[in-house]
Amino acid sequence: MAITADHIRTTLTAYLDQHPEDKPDLAPALDLIDAGADLTSRKEFRGHATAGAILAQPDGRILHIHHLATGKWLLPGGHLEADDTTLQEAARRELAEETGIPADTVNPVSDSPLHVDVHPIPANGAKGEPDHQHIDFRFLFRTTAEVGQLQTEEVADAAWRDVDSIHDQALRLRIAQAVR
Repeated sequence: MAITADHIRTTLTAYLDQHPEDKPDLAPALDLIDAGADLTSRKEFRGHATAGAILAQPDGRILHIHHLATGKWLLPGGHLEADDTTLQEAARRELAEETGIPADTVNPVSDSPLHVDVHPIPANGAKGEPDHQHIDFRFLFRTTAEVGQLQTEEVADAAWRDVDSIHDQALRLRIAQAVR
């Protein structure tokens, strides 16, 4: 069964119970759900859900990918697909697709996201997409596996980096606490 609005709401509500300080930033996502927006559809340009993976090695380094479309080093992740049944499963699938790391070699740290971020995405004329928002549910996983075959249509490179390389301060602190 595909990811539902109820699953997104439940995940977001549980996250906000753990991180009430994030409520002002995430209130627009809850408002979209209340308004009946389909956050699973990438055609919902007021904002749609994406799933990201924070993958930690035993030494605490975090996997980053060099994303072709943005030219930036990012955490693995992407859009939801019809066969995804949970946001966490979508994050694990995206991780495996982009990095070649088998999904069965990564272990979730928690059922809840470690971080949820809303960020703007610029218009993409080639895809016919206007400016829009991503509501990115980021899950923490651990592994001892190495990077496999990269998804070369989207990813130029992959590297294990120190937690200090994470630009978002809240995310960096949460990762640092979780991987101790």
